[in-house]
Amino acid sequence: MYDFTLILLGTGLLYFGGELLVTHSARLARIWGLSSLTIGLTVVAFGTSSPELAASITAALKGQPALAIGNVVGSNIANIGLILGLCALLRPLTVEWSLVKRETPILIASAILLAPLLWDGVLTRFEGLVLIVLIVAYTVYILRLSRKEPLEPSLSREAAPSGGGSAWFALAGAGVGVVVLAGGANLLVEGGANIARAFGVSEKVIGLTLVAVGTSLPELASSIIAALKKESDIVLGNIVGSNIFNSLCILGAAALASPLEMQWAAIQYDCFVMLAFSLALWPCLYTGQRLSRLEGSLFLIAYATYVGYLYAG
Repeated sequence: MYDFTLILLGTGLLYFGGELLVTHSARLARIWGLSSLTIGLTVVAFGTSSPELAASITAALKGQPALAIGNVVGSNIANIGLILGLCALLRPLTVEWSLVKRETPILIASAILLAPLLWDGVLTRFEGLVLIVLIVAYTVYILRLSRKEPLEPSLSREAAPSGGGSAWFALAGAGVGVVVLAGGANLLVEGGANIARAFGVSEKVIGLTLVAVGTSLPELASSIIAALKKESDIVLGNIVGSNIFNSLCILGAAALASPLEMQWAAIQYDCFVMLAFSLALWPCLYTGQRLSRLEGSLFLIAYATYVGYLYAG
């Protein structure tokens, strides 16, 4: 009963945290004069990736580099296969052209970058610093471009609240949403892992599934709520931005905390799967600038196949 209570409480916190984050992020977009896509790529994406950041840095400091790297790769696969697939199944997602021509290639490049960095079996502190510099440059780049682009009509028609206090209130609300999401994810993962152990599921399978998906639960909760609110830009910006943040900032920060040693052969399959999901997303968004229910279903099937392979192995 204790573990089931944790799961129920965690689910409730995920819902309320996602509601807070999406509502206040949309408000920030209006106040700061930024598009919903830019807010999704930065505030929402970086905020919902905080569990992955905490988990990977902790794993690196504890001398568990496989967990630190596997958490990032597994979460990136879950973000596209599970979360985008489920959101598109609930409601087809329309996409801004800028995400197709600009952010998606960056997403693919960040996935490709991991291969040469991990090829020699270690991600050094210097390489981690390079990744941190890249995520800072990327963030500055998209914020500067956003200031030069016109707001979408749906935002420009709404009166933006005036006064710095409103912006701080919205930012605080988004921050509270991130904290509630992280707390809900931790409770849900703890309860689920305890039940899985009671049924004899191995620690390896728990780590590859519950931990990777568990740290992606904030993205899942906020994306589903955004999809139901017809905020497609926040959904897609959240997932694409989170994956870029995971590959660059989280692995970079973890390597700075402690060099990550892991044989390339142990992670190459999962890295190729992550790259395959990223590559598959591009033509789906390019054709008609939308992610349809059919495409969402295919992503879900592909993700289920990947998880099934893990369990079979």
